[in-house]
Amino acid sequence: FRRLVERAVNYRYITATLAFVAFLSAIAIVGSGRLPFSFFPPLESDQAIAQLSMPLGTPAEVTNAAVLHLEHTAQQLAAELALEYPETPPVTHILSAVGDQPSSTSGGGPGGGTPSAGGSHLGEVTLQLVPSQLRSISTREATNRWRSLAGPIADAVELKFTSSLFTVGNAIDIQLEGDNVDDLKTVATLLREKLAEYPGVIDITDSFRSGKQEIKLDILPSGEALGLTLANLARQVRQAFYGEEAQRIQRGRDDVRVMVRYTADERQSLSTLNNMRIRTIDGSEVPFQTVASAELGRGFSTIRRADRQRIVNVVADVDRSQITSNEVLADLRTGAIQEIMQNYPRVAYSLEGEQAEQGEAAASLVPMFGIALFVIYALLAVPLRSYSQPLIIMSVIPFAFAGAMWGHQIMRLVGQVSGLSMPSIMGFIAASGVVVNSSLVLVHNLNARRLQGESVFDSAIHAAVTRCRPIVLTSLTTFVGLLPLMFNESVQAQFLIPMAVSLAFGVLFATVVTLLVVPASYTIFEDIKGLFKGGSSEADDVSPSLVVDRVVD
Repeated sequence: FRRLVERAVNYRYITATLAFVAFLSAIAIVGSGRLPFSFFPPLESDQAIAQLSMPLGTPAEVTNAAVLHLEHTAQQLAAELALEYPETPPVTHILSAVGDQPSSTSGGGPGGGTPSAGGSHLGEVTLQLVPSQLRSISTREATNRWRSLAGPIADAVELKFTSSLFTVGNAIDIQLEGDNVDDLKTVATLLREKLAEYPGVIDITDSFRSGKQEIKLDILPSGEALGLTLANLARQVRQAFYGEEAQRIQRGRDDVRVMVRYTADERQSLSTLNNMRIRTIDGSEVPFQTVASAELGRGFSTIRRADRQRIVNVVADVDRSQITSNEVLADLRTGAIQEIMQNYPRVAYSLEGEQAEQGEAAASLVPMFGIALFVIYALLAVPLRSYSQPLIIMSVIPFAFAGAMWGHQIMRLVGQVSGLSMPSIMGFIAASGVVVNSSLVLVHNLNARRLQGESVFDSAIHAAVTRCRPIVLTSLTTFVGLLPLMFNESVQAQFLIPMAVSLAFGVLFATVVTLLVVPASYTIFEDIKGLFKGGSSEADDVSPSLVVDRVVD
């Protein structure tokens, strides 16, 4: 090892260049998309759920037929999986519901969405799987196969397959705002069509929900000429079909309302509306058809607003094995969305769901990490009485990032992580504080040798050699201690695995950097000092406050 350190110090600029290249290679992994990023790692449950929404007012018999189709395909999938995995069939049972969505009613866990009120247009089928430790197929893979078997369902407003235990929002959630409903509908349709072009984007839908059938009234120009208003027309139609209270009769403890309206048979026919007489403001009566029009249609089941603007959300999920939401949205924002918004200037958009949570987390995490680095620098600079040595000590932090990225790439190949996530970033931040310890110990030993009269090069080499064993053992024990967590298959550990990978591999990779690059960096700083001091490369201002009385080889 001494010979390796000597070469690293003698060829210190090559050593620094190679270290920088290693750091750039880690950035290239992320930038090239080979290591995808998602806000949170997919936490799979032991259930695959298909949620069906038909148009509001759909009879239960129609919804039941669609649910039976989903149930049949679920049974088909269960039979196929039982043949593929005969020792432990993955599917234990299938649960169907019509008129309700039990997983939504119960909230579906944190981030599970808004509870459903139920209705004949709703249905759900749940595929219960054995615990993840006992099966060889993931819930997401089983869900994707079920989705392929089920295919589209005619007239379905929404068909969504879920397998995640925890979500912070929809992977893709584009919120449109505007005051024109037709523009919102058109833009939402265009976005859905564009999202469908991306491979791996699934369960595309929007928040437009048609209500029950209704009759839409409108005043003709001839009616306006007679002084009729839409409110006056609607009131007369309501009196004819719903009725007007004429009086109340007291019968015991109850009030009986006497309503004046058309007979039951007349109220069942649309022709009655077309032939009814409408009273004008001067008291005369005219046929309905001459002053107004009636059209059958559907209204909205809900009207959602934000800042007094109507909103509609276009949402979708992604198959992370093919594409990530960040990649889809980055492409949309630079292309399709810009073109669409130019054609519909009255419509604005914002990213909600997972992207909004990701933005908020980054907005708080980045400045706090910067503050942490400044505090670390200050804590090192004060006792060392040096502005440069804290930078040498902290130079290992970028390489902890490189180790974390390479660690995720390795663990992704063995199937323990799907890519980078927010816990991965948190693990890297934790590793940043840990790797500084080994670098500090090395620089401390180097300073001690300098005060005893050794040259810069001898001090750098001897310090690396003498501190090699404790630094390596400390890093290895940390890495080995995190191995059980990194290879844990339980659902509870899935959230912690990315954090453990960043910490373990960051510390391990930074160990090599500490033992080779830190001595080289130290001598490079001495070279720079020598340039400013007329060629002398010997350091001064070495604080004795962190130096022991005796250096033990």
